[in-house]
Amino acid sequence: MRTPRTPRTPRTLVAVVAAAALLATGCSAAGRGPDKDGVVHLRFQSLAWQKESVDINRQLVKEWNAAHPTVQVEYVQGSWDSVHDQLLTSFEGGEAPDIIHDASDDLADFSYGGYLADLTELLPARLKADIPQQSWDTTTFDKKVYGVPFLQEPRVLMANEKLLKASGVRLPTPEQPWTWAEFRQVTKKLTADMGKGKYGVAWPLKEPVSATLNLGLSAGGALFRQGDDGKAAIRFTDADLVVPGTVHDQVNTDGSASAATLGMGGSDTLPGFFGGKYAMVPLGFSYRQQIAQQAPEGFPWTVLPAPAGKDGLTQGVSPQTLSVAEDSPFKKEAVAFIDFFLAPDNMARLAQGDWMLPTGTQALKDPSLHTPKDGWATGTALAAHLRSAPAQKVRGYPEWKDKVATPAYQEFYSGAIDAAELRQRLEKDGNLVLARYQR
Repeated sequence: MRTPRTPRTPRTLVAVVAAAALLATGCSAAGRGPDKDGVVHLRFQSLAWQKESVDINRQLVKEWNAAHPTVQVEYVQGSWDSVHDQLLTSFEGGEAPDIIHDASDDLADFSYGGYLADLTELLPARLKADIPQQSWDTTTFDKKVYGVPFLQEPRVLMANEKLLKASGVRLPTPEQPWTWAEFRQVTKKLTADMGKGKYGVAWPLKEPVSATLNLGLSAGGALFRQGDDGKAAIRFTDADLVVPGTVHDQVNTDGSASAATLGMGGSDTLPGFFGGKYAMVPLGFSYRQQIAQQAPEGFPWTVLPAPAGKDGLTQGVSPQTLSVAEDSPFKKEAVAFIDFFLAPDNMARLAQGDWMLPTGTQALKDPSLHTPKDGWATGTALAAHLRSAPAQKVRGYPEWKDKVATPAYQEFYSGAIDAAELRQRLEKDGNLVLARYQR
């Protein structure tokens, strides 16, 4: 999921303000119907935030409204920074937008809470067939579909091609990626060749959990295990240690990764990347836009696939989604708009606007997404390897992430705790959190 790189606002205040803003846009869902002219009015809350993406979203709404005079859609601007609390407030107040833009890893509690409509029987056959099952898995809970996944973002290695070629290391491709062990050795060699104060890799891990778990799927890590009773439990195995162990050793043993970047967001590492301080930075695919726009003229950057483990290039993703509020009296109309919004050509336009990958197989065939320029071809080659993020359907994941996993991984990466302590905290403290949600 791509989110804006801006400071966070206090969540409770934002939720109240945002809910009030939605209230001002129209009456509550209860009792709503067509207006006196027979026109149905839908509210679509979009989380698009950068100009190019917002423009495409607004343009598609405009095109829909021009072609559907009896079903008019109002564009409502939301924010990734506050969406969970804002939606919860609007759901509980009966003020939720009809069409909801979110991310699949935010849907579990809303789905189980009865706030989102089951779309299983409402989705058109075209849309169901166009999006692969591994993407539908990210929005399916108890065999019911609560969202349409439409944009996804693999993690890749943004690399200084000049530094890599000067070091003589093998450049990986999607067909022949580095293993995690090879990646560690490459970063050691790069660091030695680059000289003092420079590093083979910079890991921006201010928010470490998603990156760690999603990349961990390549090594066979799953972390969350489902029992016969359907309840999830955390069990940290050797496979779950491959990725965090690599990062830990690069920082604390090899000195090939900068400890200073562990508390940074992705954008914070770009000046050092442009300045030749870091040869590589693992980032979400959409960061290519910032690099293309901000890099010095002639900067030799390239996009490489993330390392592969025993399960190959498999990665976890939490796609962006479109859902319908359970309280909406216009579910069929809302789904019809989603079907239009995610037609292949439109989905390709949305992907280009967000510098991400579409989930739809037809949109993914768009020639503009297969050009070597800006690494598009590398990204599309990874699409078939993307799977549901490990925590996708785990109730209580947000609390576990914030209170248990984030501090535990941060301390492990910095060298403050060892692997045994990491395992104990993730399992012992983590399972106590999950148990409260699964009673």
